[in-house]
Amino acid sequence: MAETATLATAAGGPKATWTLDAAVIGAGVAGLYELHLLRKQGLAVKAFDSASDVGGTWYWNRYPGARFDSEGYIYQYLFDEDLYKGWSWSEKFPGQPEIERWLHYVADTLDLRKDIVFNTTIASARWDEDAGRWTITTDKGETIDARFLITCCGMLSAPLTSVFPGQDSFAGQILFTAKWPKAPVDLAGKRVGMVGNGATGIQVIQTIADTVGAMTVFVRTPQYVLPMKNPKYTPEEQAAYKAKFEWFQKRLPTTFTGFEYDFEQAWADTTPERRRQILEDVHADGSLKLWLASFGEMFFDPAVSEEISEFVREKMRERLKDPRLCDILIPKDYGFGTHRVPLEVGFLEAFHRDNVAVVSVKDNPIARVTPTGLRLKDGTEYGFDVLIFATGFDAGTGALTRIDIRGRDGRSLKEDWSRDIRTTMGLQVHGYPNLFTTATPLAPSAALCNMTTCLQQQAEWISDCIGHMRENGLAVCEATREAEDAWVAHHEAIASQTLVVRTNSWYMGSNVEGKPRRLLSYIGGVGAYKQRCDAAAASGYPGFAMR
Repeated sequence: MAETATLATAAGGPKATWTLDAAVIGAGVAGLYELHLLRKQGLAVKAFDSASDVGGTWYWNRYPGARFDSEGYIYQYLFDEDLYKGWSWSEKFPGQPEIERWLHYVADTLDLRKDIVFNTTIASARWDEDAGRWTITTDKGETIDARFLITCCGMLSAPLTSVFPGQDSFAGQILFTAKWPKAPVDLAGKRVGMVGNGATGIQVIQTIADTVGAMTVFVRTPQYVLPMKNPKYTPEEQAAYKAKFEWFQKRLPTTFTGFEYDFEQAWADTTPERRRQILEDVHADGSLKLWLASFGEMFFDPAVSEEISEFVREKMRERLKDPRLCDILIPKDYGFGTHRVPLEVGFLEAFHRDNVAVVSVKDNPIARVTPTGLRLKDGTEYGFDVLIFATGFDAGTGALTRIDIRGRDGRSLKEDWSRDIRTTMGLQVHGYPNLFTTATPLAPSAALCNMTTCLQQQAEWISDCIGHMRENGLAVCEATREAEDAWVAHHEAIASQTLVVRTNSWYMGSNVEGKPRRLLSYIGGVGAYKQRCDAAAASGYPGFAMR
């Protein structure tokens, strides 16, 4: 198997044609590791990315305040001890510039850039049944001929940018958090309209509040928030977490969400006093522990959910004080943990500033963008110099449905997923041979996980599967319909027991009009998911037809 890269003359000039064993879409956390793994096998492989450099999520999301809410020392690759210990985080929850530098360090240490094609967007991919290969085209008209197509596009990489009518009419500047410009943006003294108060919007609001001249935040769905504690690290503290490398390696893939901490106690086995103390302790930790390591019953039991939700509301009321702010900014109609839970630093206090106002648009939604600002349904108008939209993503599916992917008999992935969102363990889709996926629906990597934990696990499984095929002289792998049916049924059986499916959130695809309703993330646990994937590999990949 040898790669060739040739230039073929075509109308408009030379266009590159690659013949590869494998093409990887994306040069973020998953794509870099997949490229490394397949190269180690000796495959001819290249990764392709729309960006001008590596980073994936951390290339595009460079908005003010962007940072981890996984601890830096676990949001890392764990396949190489030297690679892990060769990088030192400056703080517990590093910011985007440092995260981007880390991914550059990874790419350079592993010498990956030579096999990455930047500034290139994959436009289409068509399966050739006779050849048993994918024909892939780029936005520049280039062609890639590959046996395997591996998508590492990211869970949250298809931003919703056409949200309101009239956007093109705005005379000021419109900024999207998911496509924030590299060049510095001067917000000093500006009148800013902020739309979106999820995890991203919260980071922006708390960061720019003391810079802008005035900011009005439009809130449709209030969020439960947890305070972040983000200490700087000394050399001694860096050495201490690096000394736990082997423990992290064994621990992270086995917990419920791929973090170092896990649910350790049952609600029914603790007294009310002990429950309160546990909640106080995990809240004071300044991390996601309250969500991911307090009481798992909050996801299943309405009474437990309400008690924990009220605990978080109480903590928010203590900080907000103002009844009007509490009414707009504290959730009442869904339970804590059934939406993505953001960490914040001074977010609630930002609304006490004289230059920050908040407007509820739950019952009086934004109707349109005007040349001077925003107009609500009741006709109220607000004038701005800058509009910032943190309006979310077509999560899980959007990155792939925006590519024209055609499988057996010309079937369209976009059309298939518009009817029903289905995968086999988030690794393959029936009808699309030799298409392997990461960060797609029905796996924990669909954003209910410390992402590096789950993306590494999926990348390794895909690499091992391809290695198994090569060792056995097999050329094509496709998840069977029976296996996909079984996985979807298993996924639904677990999801249906939770309170998550009773809420409207991007976890359920509710933020995209017409999107089939299904919990995007597998909620059976990271450790349980890995066990199932490992069992399939150890048993010779039942449910994956190979020839």
